Amino acid sequence: MSVVNKAFDVAPELLIGAAVDVVVNEKQSFIGRLIGSNDRFSQLTFLAVITVLAWVCESISDYVAHLSWRNLAQNIEHETRMEAYAHIQSLEMSYFDDQSSGGLMAILNDDVNQLERFLDVGAHEIVLTAANVVMVGAVFAVISPQLTLLAFLPIPVIVIGSLRYQRRLEPHYAAVRDAAGRIADTLTNSLGGVATIKAFNGEARDIERVADESNHYRSVNRDAIRLSSAFIPLIRMAILAGFTMTLLIGGRAAIRGDLDVGLFSVLVYMTQRLLWPLTRLGETLDLYQRAMASSRRIFGLLETEPEIAPGTAALPTPVSGAVRFDDVRFCYGDGPEVLKGLTLDVPAGETHAIVGSTGSGKSTVVKLLLRLYEATEGTVSIDGHPVETLTFESLRGATGFVAQDVFLFHGTVRENLLYGRPDASDEDVRHAAELAEASGFIEALPQGYDTLVGERGMKLSGGQRQRLTIARAIVRDPRILILDEATSAVDNETEAAIQRSLKKVAAGRTTIVIAHRLSTVRHAHRIHVMEAGAIVESGTHEELLAIGGLYAALWRVQTGEAVPA
Repeated sequence: MSVVNKAFDVAPELLIGAAVDVVVNEKQSFIGRLIGSNDRFSQLTFLAVITVLAWVCESISDYVAHLSWRNLAQNIEHETRMEAYAHIQSLEMSYFDDQSSGGLMAILNDDVNQLERFLDVGAHEIVLTAANVVMVGAVFAVISPQLTLLAFLPIPVIVIGSLRYQRRLEPHYAAVRDAAGRIADTLTNSLGGVATIKAFNGEARDIERVADESNHYRSVNRDAIRLSSAFIPLIRMAILAGFTMTLLIGGRAAIRGDLDVGLFSVLVYMTQRLLWPLTRLGETLDLYQRAMASSRRIFGLLETEPEIAPGTAALPTPVSGAVRFDDVRFCYGDGPEVLKGLTLDVPAGETHAIVGSTGSGKSTVVKLLLRLYEATEGTVSIDGHPVETLTFESLRGATGFVAQDVFLFHGTVRENLLYGRPDASDEDVRHAAELAEASGFIEALPQGYDTLVGERGMKLSGGQRQRLTIARAIVRDPRILILDEATSAVDNETEAAIQRSLKKVAAGRTTIVIAHRLSTVRHAHRIHVMEAGAIVESGTHEELLAIGGLYAALWRVQTGEAVPA
């Protein structure tokens, strides 16, 4: 449709030449011979009808072409964003340790949008320009081969010059995309920490920090704009040379009678039609370079291979939930070992707790069980099946996880509770809320279970958010329930209520509790004490107190019997 549109767009220049021919040559005009009429008004009326048809067809084809290009751009934008986002979801947690959320947001949003802008405008313009050169060139070739050569002489200069000039812009636009990622990262972090900023009276400092990044973005963009803006005036000089050649040499031929006046008029208009659209070549290539800089970032993301691939096996049903760590070692990246030969056996249906000081490796145990990270050495297994052989759906489908870092999605209470099991009934949701001691405050909310919790659940207190995440895990009815500091953000009364509920929830299922507050795990079947990446003590609460080791020392500190050194 772009080519059809260009064909009708070129037609008016031919019709103008035909009209001049009618006025100058009267009865001998091309139109007069075509329709067999010597009446000039009849000839002009015929041209007027043809002109109207050409303009109508040009308008219709322009509408269809723009509609098609824009829909294509929107489809590719959507598919690219979704492919990139789906790929991000397939990457392991260690990838996100080295990436900023703002940088990823810049790729998924700004870079994808930049690609859409080129497809929306630039690609259509390239097709129009190519079609224009071919069609106008054909008209020139028929009328005057000599003028064809002169009129087309600036085109190679313009195209080659454009490509070489744009290469100089490549590093500038790469810098622009990098600066866009930096400012997106700064804004994301600042908005996420607005409470901390206000608490420390840091508004002015944070504004200055954002201003520095914004000024950097403006500076690198200014460099790119300065170079790209100088491009169009240079193209116009080349266009002027071609137009002048047609005007002088073609006019001279018309004066001598070697070229009809009507055809000379066509060539003058056609020269402008041929060369003037090339002034937009700079803008089109500018869009192209920006899109290429964005595309390189998108493809760079898509080419990142996941280091943790899902297995192919599924856990045999019914899942018992026996968990075992056998001589497991692990380190984050090139850092020191976090787990040093960890061996841990959690029989199916039992509640085991893992306690220890900060940095001892407690939470890492959970991450390896869920295969958020891969063990460096050793084996992690469920019901005797190594986790690396299991599909993610089977492995994580058997678990319910309550993280230390509470996260709720922007949506209703009900939507958050149903996140891990969308087909759960209202009865299942309410039962889970009751077990997590959350039903009371939920029903007191303005719209109950249909109340919006806000971004990351900011409309709720810390304890309320914690109880909702516990309820969300319970809704899944998992065979293995994992609680990573699940009661860290609740008061003593709520903690006691949750402990009562967890006794009921843990019955008949494997439960692994990571805890700092020892009072929350004193009734576990077995308590494992970690220190420096290894289990140094194991036993019941009473057994560990009797040993008088690290657990007993921690207990005395937390109960006030001893003062930490």
